[in-house]
Formats: sequence, structure tokens, C-alpha cells
Amino acid sequence: MKAVTVVPLKKASAELSDIAEPHVKEGSVLVETLAVGVCGTDVDIANGEYGWSPPGHDRLVIGHESVGRIVEAPSGGGFSKGDLVVGIVRRPDPVPCFACAIGQWDACTNGKYTEHGIKELHGFMREYYRASPDALIKVDGSLGHLGVLLEPTSVVAKAWALIETVGAKNAWQPKTVVVVGAGPIGLLAALIAVQRGLEVHVVDRVTTGVKPEIVEKLGARYLTGSISEACKAPDIIIECTGVPKLVFDAMQAVGTDGVVCLTGVTPKSANFAIDGGTIARSMVLGNKIVVGSVNANRRHYEQGAKVLEATDPALLARLITRVVPIERFEAALDHGEDDIKVVVQIAPW
Repeated sequence: MKAVTVVPLKKASAELSDIAEPHVKEGSVLVETLAVGVCGTDVDIANGEYGWSPPGHDRLVIGHESVGRIVEAPSGGGFSKGDLVVGIVRRPDPVPCFACAIGQWDACTNGKYTEHGIKELHGFMREYYRASPDALIKVDGSLGHLGVLLEPTSVVAKAWALIETVGAKNAWQPKTVVVVGAGPIGLLAALIAVQRGLEVHVVDRVTTGVKPEIVEKLGARYLTGSISEACKAPDIIIECTGVPKLVFDAMQAVGTDGVVCLTGVTPKSANFAIDGGTIARSMVLGNKIVVGSVNANRRHYEQGAKVLEATDPALLARLITRVVPIERFEAALDHGEDDIKVVVQIAPW
């Protein structure tokens, strides 16, 4: 069957390969993949920056944002033929550590977790895959290919869970949110904030095109200036770019008792000058909290599914700016300036 594979740590090794059908030992549920979303992680892996093949394999099937249709499933497992499902990306480590033992593999403490399309497990950019029932999330069939947005939505749902948990440690009644970056994660973060009834401001650098239009449709405000210009002393700032200067700007700009959640991955050795004393003083005297968030567990996928089901499908569809067939996967790895979410189509929808 067809699959997009790479040799981890080898640049320009991505190819459309012919691989074996999934073996039943990989799981009792057989899924036909419909679509796979592409994000910066996939691009980095294709560029040879990181990635780990499954034991005994030279190549890794990439792709971790998926939606598929069940072809066969055992009785009593909660799934039936034709169900629309999304594969959970991270799987618990085999030890397991305390976090993995209680289902919070997103907080694995020993680093022995595995991840589809990233670390020691084949990804979903292939025609079929197998999984155990506990590694799948059922989504509303009416979503169709838009279910491919569930994985990034789960990441944002996890970030919001952290924000609300740590924010509640203070006397906290948040009203205002600034989201930095109008990529998929930023727009989904803004979507959840609007659904929570908060006043939402989204900051990005582009001045025209689909991003400002989507933010307006969400019921939020779009700006191209600084964080402080967007909203004075916001209660929550969700930083989705990983740009070092914006990270530290957020720490200083958030209001008293505020929470800054970092979801963007900052490049190593991204050096620049900061006024560390002023920022640290602001953090301490303002009772501010900074938290980093990555990945998600089953609870967050389930929360994300509810978010998508409560959203106008026409609005969700605008987040997908390009769809390319698997035979042209290279085009999906080339992120354009106007792209939000690019999707590789594996099978007819």
C-alpha cells in the first residue's frame, strides 16, 4: 500500500513508498485513512531535524493529524464498520511512569512514550493502519474530512485545561484573552476562547487574506500590532508562534494574576537582548503564571471533539486552505504564506 516515509535525520529522504499492509498484531481495528493534516513537525522531520523509526525499520511513515473510516472492528470494542475515527498520537510508555499509568501520557516523566509519525511508531500518512480501540477517538460522522482538525484541537484543549487549572490558584475571573499567532493552533485557541464567552484579540503579522476574515467570523478582533496594543493587561495570553521576543513580551504584557500559556516551540540558540530584571519584577509583583503545553491525552481529544461539533462546519472548512493528493505530498510540505492547514488526501471522502 502507499505511504509517505522518511529516513529520520536524513534531509530530502521523503518519498511515496510501497509498504506492507498493517499486521493484526498492531491492533484489532482496521482503519482506512481519509486525510492527514501537515504541521511544522512533519516539515521538520522531512528536513531531517529529528524523528525516530520503529524498532527494526529504517524508514518512518510520517503524519500524526488524521481522520479515517473503520473497515473492521471487533464486537464489544465500541466501534463499528463505517465509524469516523481519529488516531491518538502519543502512546504511554511501557514501564509505565506514574503519569502514563493514569492515562496522562502527555505528561510522561521518563521520555519512553511513543508517537505516531514522530517517535518509534509509524504515522498515519498511509492508506490503512491498525490500532487498538483505546488508541482511537470516534468523531461525529457529519464532520467528514474536517475531523482531521481534531488532533490540533486536542492540543489546544489541553492548553486551555492547564490555563484554567493554574489560573484558579489565584482569585481569578478572566475576561480578556490575547492569542499570538493566527496559525491553526492560534485560531483554534481563539475559537475555544470565544466559545467560553471571553473577549478575544488575535495578533498576527499578515494584514490581508483569510486569517483576518476567519478571526472576524469567529467573533474575535484581529490586529497586527504589539500584544500590549491589542489589549491592555489581558487576563490570558496564549503564545502560539514560539518567537522568543513575543514569548517575553507576553510575560510582561499579561495582567495581574494573569496566565501566559506557551504552545509554540522556540528554536534553540535563538538569542536576543531582553530586560530580564523588568520582566522578572513584573512576574513576581503581578502574581503572574507562565506554563508550557504540548500534546494531549484522551480527555483532551474528547473535549476537542465537542469543540468541533459545536462549530459551524463552514468555518472549520476555511481553516483548511489546501488539499493535495498523496501522490503530490511534497506540495503539502511546502508551507505557503497564505496557508493555515494543508491536508493530504489519502482516500475519497
